[in-house]
Amino acid sequence: MLILDAALNGVPASNVAAVPTQVDLSLWDLCLRGGWLMIPIALLSLVCIYVFVERAVILYRAGRQDDSFMQRIRAYVHDGDLESAHNLCRKNDSPAARLIEKGLSRIGRPVNDILAAIENTGNIEIANLSRGLPWLATTASGAPMLGFLGTVIGMVEAFYAIASSGNSANIGTFASGIYTALVTTVAGLVVGVIALFAYNFLVARINAVMNMLEQKTMQFMDLLNEPAK
Repeated sequence: MLILDAALNGVPASNVAAVPTQVDLSLWDLCLRGGWLMIPIALLSLVCIYVFVERAVILYRAGRQDDSFMQRIRAYVHDGDLESAHNLCRKNDSPAARLIEKGLSRIGRPVNDILAAIENTGNIEIANLSRGLPWLATTASGAPMLGFLGTVIGMVEAFYAIASSGNSANIGTFASGIYTALVTTVAGLVVGVIALFAYNFLVARINAVMNMLEQKTMQFMDLLNEPAK
């Protein structure tokens, strides 16, 4: 439009300043501009998603409670039917059931031995539930560091390009190098923040399961101290 107006007014088109056009970048194109460090950040994000989904499902199953479970265990123990109690624990197949089954297998021994066996089993169950969480913790701290590393490398390359260009360097080249370098920082921070929230969520779920296991342990120990009917 400016060129048409200039032609009508007798002004040469070459004297009209060119209007800069804005180029829209897709998310994929922006990620490609981040360089090779985007690859480990992407791999960490995939590991984070897998660990979170897999652990969340397992912790959900481990945290489910059957209100009739302890009542049936109590009835079997009072009736002296330990075999049915064992079968019920195997059928339930949960961390709480495995704790109770370990306690049932120690009936007849001193109470301290029963409690120690249950606690050892509980520690093993919590360790199994916590598998994969170090990956989330590593991602939460490592992904932002990889992003910062990519930004520093990009900045070094941008300043080197400017120094090599000499008087022909322009602000456009410098700005392009800057936003390209910052892509890795954005990606690293996004992945790190997501991993941090996922880690804290799973830790809270594990603590809830631990409290439930302690509650079941106390119920079982109280059951052993109840007088037989």
